[in-house]
Amino acid sequence: MMTDTPPFEKPVPSPCVSVCVLDEQDICVGCQRTGKEISYWGKMNNDERRAILQQAVQRAKAQGLSN
Repeated sequence: MMTDTPPFEKPVPSPCVSVCVLDEQDICVGCQRTGKEISYWGKMNNDERRAILQQAVQRAKAQGLSN
């Protein structure tokens, strides 16, 4: 994982909603990230974070939690 963020770019914020419970598939029921994605968030660059956010949106849609 890369940690270099250009100095002019703000870090992509965490999607955490303070509902930190992992389901049977290791997916947080609050933010839809995996346990591994959550633990590495601080070490990811913005491109990696954006990719994780896209995956989280897809997981939420697949579970009927989002349109």
